[in-house]
Amino acid sequence: MTMTRVKDEAIRRTSPGVERASLPEAVLLGHGGGGRLMQELIADCLGVLGPANGLDQPNDAACLELPSGERLAFTTDSFVVSPLSFPGGDVGRLAVCGTVNDLAAMGAQPLGLSLGLVIEEGLQREALAQIIASIRNACEEAGTRILTGDTKVVERGAADGLFINTSGVGLIAPGVLLGGERARAGDRVIVNGPLADHALAILAAREELPLQGDFHSDCAPLNDLTAAVLEAGGNGVRALRDLTRGGLAAALNEIARQSHAHVQIVEGAVPVRPAAKAACDLLGHDPLSMANEGKLVALVAPDRADDVLAAMQAHALGREAAIVGEVKSLDECRVTARTALGPTRIVDLPSGELLPRIC
Repeated sequence: MTMTRVKDEAIRRTSPGVERASLPEAVLLGHGGGGRLMQELIADCLGVLGPANGLDQPNDAACLELPSGERLAFTTDSFVVSPLSFPGGDVGRLAVCGTVNDLAAMGAQPLGLSLGLVIEEGLQREALAQIIASIRNACEEAGTRILTGDTKVVERGAADGLFINTSGVGLIAPGVLLGGERARAGDRVIVNGPLADHALAILAAREELPLQGDFHSDCAPLNDLTAAVLEAGGNGVRALRDLTRGGLAAALNEIARQSHAHVQIVEGAVPVRPAAKAACDLLGHDPLSMANEGKLVALVAPDRADDVLAAMQAHALGREAAIVGEVKSLDECRVTARTALGPTRIVDLPSGELLPRIC
């Protein structure tokens, strides 16, 4: 079986749990935020490609089965972050980690990446050299390499310094089968650490906001962590998803739609640093919807959840991992959060322009 997908979003003209709204005449920044507007845009503009082309699978990478029986994961992504460098990383590290993490979410180890650079006239050579060095270092960290690439230069004002496109291919270990459609009632929801730091680091750097707290992007390749998770959880690991645009809220809503599941989290169990929580409250953002670049969510069978949690906490990228919720049932499609006061609230897809140019 061969499946492909469009990054982050299902290509369905009618998706369970998603009400379609009338699209505006022009594309807005909010259409790139990873939430409801993006889903509607992709369904409206790319839906003509349809399931016949395999674009109805909202997992983080395509799964390609070779005649030999081996399975490859394949993904592509573009990075248009502003500013190009930020505390904890830059657009080069972001490109490598983002692509590696999409492969890792399918249980794959990266074999190699492509690198496409769209460079704006006037970008300083020193800045470009630093980003290329960052790409090299991130590849070494992830245990992969750049196999092929392309460079284009465009006129001033056409690319905001530098845009990067990366594609990646990885080998899926035998017996590993992951996907949002595999959720089962009782599955535990586990995240590997505090949310929202990446988005806040970029927002503070972009707008020069005097936020209280030392915000650094969590940008990191997760393939070594996912290997540890799969070794500990075996086939009890149902799904993995990296928490980029739209954050935990978007990832869980995607999984809920795929499995027609009610996923419930406990708000107080979700790890968020106090400074990040305070900054989100000040800015009117929900930490659950904030982008991350070194965080994932795992859905794990209840009898393997403690083993997976222990494996995460033993890894440098999962020291603060926590079980934050569970799949309550498979008879309704929604995500809810139990609040500190007891009542539950709906955790919906992010809507509108949250934080554009964040990854």
